[in-house]
Amino acid sequence: MATAMTSIRLDIHLADEAARVLGVKSRTEAVHVALREIVAMKKFKKLMAKNAGKLKFEALGE
Repeated sequence: MATAMTSIRLDIHLADEAARVLGVKSRTEAVHVALREIVAMKKFKKLMAKNAGKLKFEALGE
């Protein structure tokens, strides 16, 4: 993973709450997890919109 140092302004209370909710130890890790999750969610939504009504989920007995 490529990394770089950057400065951003964070609401520290929100960042600390995110770390707690996500079960991570640091604000940096919370930001990384949150970014990965939002990217995955956007990709999933795009996939679902593209394939609306065409996908079947075997685990749901369809």
